[in-house]
Amino acid sequence: MASTPFRYQSADEDSARWLGFPFRDGDIVISTRSKTGTTWVQMICALLIFQVTELPAPLAQLSPWLDHLITPREQVYARLAAQEHRRFIKTHTPLDGIPLDPRATYIVTARHPLDMAVSLYHQGANIDRARVRQLTGQPEPAEPPRPVKPLHDWLVGWIAADDDPRQHLDSLPGVLWHLSDAWARRHEPNVLLVHYDDLSADLAGQMRRLAGRLGITVPEQAWPALTRAASFEAMRDRADQLVPTAGILKDNAAFFRRGTSGAGREILTGAELAGYHARVASLAPPDLVRWLHSSKDQIHLSRTDRGITRPGHREQHVSVAEPHRVRMVRQPRIGLDEAAVTCPRATGIDARRDDGRERC
Repeated sequence: MASTPFRYQSADEDSARWLGFPFRDGDIVISTRSKTGTTWVQMICALLIFQVTELPAPLAQLSPWLDHLITPREQVYARLAAQEHRRFIKTHTPLDGIPLDPRATYIVTARHPLDMAVSLYHQGANIDRARVRQLTGQPEPAEPPRPVKPLHDWLVGWIAADDDPRQHLDSLPGVLWHLSDAWARRHEPNVLLVHYDDLSADLAGQMRRLAGRLGITVPEQAWPALTRAASFEAMRDRADQLVPTAGILKDNAAFFRRGTSGAGREILTGAELAGYHARVASLAPPDLVRWLHSSKDQIHLSRTDRGITRPGHREQHVSVAEPHRVRMVRQPRIGLDEAAVTCPRATGIDARRDDGRERC
């Protein structure tokens, strides 16, 4: 018997909105931390499902953010019920906070935590907080907000903060809680982990991988156009159609900011980086840490990546060990399991695209 999902709540999200959701065969749930490639994976799913480069509606309408409080739950449910295409739904809730249905596929994105944090810092300045409060019914603050620290100081504090991971999901403990939970489920046939750096290094290959896991057939002649439509440049050019929630950003184009990996490592000293690695090692299992920090060096294939797993041919996951804390150890790099293979793509800790961009 599956355990009751944990309820995650914040000022503008509530995972309890998932309770009672009527799943369909083939549903796709995209579970991510902020700024780890959420919109990118939503766009890839849209392109695979519709197989046209011009989407029939804004991405946020095609792929609703179910637990976001800006739109009433009843409206989101009605919109999803009316959809005739294969549904792909966004959430920032970890998998232990939503129902796990054997008919659905759950995609969890990951990104180097320092890159995620830097992107999150910049996005914070681009959010219209007053508009968010208005849409979610929050009161105006009694006092003006505190000045934002410079990026370096903020990042050092973010690394050191000992936050409750379930109360502060965008903290370093919260990020690793979300990913550790998904990592413990990674061999489930309907759970798929996607690394941001793998998308950056081999977008076409990763799109084919996702199509295979989702049981979607794409005509060979369609791949070049679909891959171009999922590129950073193409998505930034269509920012108004792709941003998560219309009206809450000061600048839609700034949502697709810079995108290169390595931003956090560029601004920390050697000692600060060592402190970061020690902190991460205390919060997540070592195999997850190795994959999270070096996925661009290797492609890691789980057993279910070797073939196509279609909805309707899955077993429901019913239990998972809690994410656990371990001490730092030195071990050779390994993949998700013994099936790891060497990547034919770019290698090296700071391997990037030729144009130096990162995608959002």
